[in-house]
Amino acid sequence: MAIIIDAPAHATEPAGPGPSHGATAGRDGSERRRAARRIRSFFRQPTLVLAVAVLVMVGLWALAPTWFTSWDPIEGVASDRLQPPSAEHLFGTDNLGRDLFARVVHGSATSLAATSVAVVVGLTVGSVFGLLAGFLRGIVDDAIMRFMDVLLAIPSLLLSLALITALGFGTINVAVAVGLASVASFSRVMRAEVLQVATAVYVEAARVSGVRWYTILARHVLPNASGPVVALAALEFGVMVLAISSLSFLGFGAPPPTPEWGSLVSGGRDYLAVAWWLTTLPGLVIVAVVLSGGRISRALERNGGTR
Repeated sequence: MAIIIDAPAHATEPAGPGPSHGATAGRDGSERRRAARRIRSFFRQPTLVLAVAVLVMVGLWALAPTWFTSWDPIEGVASDRLQPPSAEHLFGTDNLGRDLFARVVHGSATSLAATSVAVVVGLTVGSVFGLLAGFLRGIVDDAIMRFMDVLLAIPSLLLSLALITALGFGTINVAVAVGLASVASFSRVMRAEVLQVATAVYVEAARVSGVRWYTILARHVLPNASGPVVALAALEFGVMVLAISSLSFLGFGAPPPTPEWGSLVSGGRDYLAVAWWLTTLPGLVIVAVVLSGGRISRALERNGGTR
């Protein structure tokens, strides 16, 4: 009895006579035209271009801060304290005479590293739980999803604070706590995608053929279910920047004088009447990064993630 299997979208054609040179050239030309259309579509969306530019710039701040400022983020000049923004000090100076732009630029490494750790923790743990729940189903699915419902019932900031209390203070502990607080969101999205993919004909055929379940997960289910989860990771990146900055604002992040975006906003709140830039400008950087992550997430979601 012959079995006809609908292959996934990314599957290749069955082996046969090699394609002619003309057919190969035609496919190459089609791929080039498709890539050109994507590039033109990207540049026709100014908000998306701006969002990518913002994240690239902030990433460069984190990787090579000395390219953008020569001021020391730790040592200040007493005679320059509370100077407003100017050509010499782009973001002004703080109460100790330290260049605020230098502190924001150098602080981006700490803030982005913590956010990256949080995204990796949330994405990895949540995807594993969602993958197992959607594929194994039954009592495993019920147990995992009821646990995720409990996590979703707790506000993420409150859950992060509870985890920090257990883990201790520090940037890494804050990042792990924020990542664990987002596990439920990743798990639910992954489970929903896996439930759709797991009923596909090619997955059922692999089961009937005796392929081991973990091989099916790795080769068929995970690659086809990961797109929306990647889009969620882009969105959660911005959300986690805000969460980590909020916890840093409350004093749970890196200890002074290490610059961190949230602590910079917190440190300037006592000088709002005389030095508005101490809180406003670092706050605007945080807002720009959060909005950029959300814009890129919408673009990924519209295009089906990475699939």
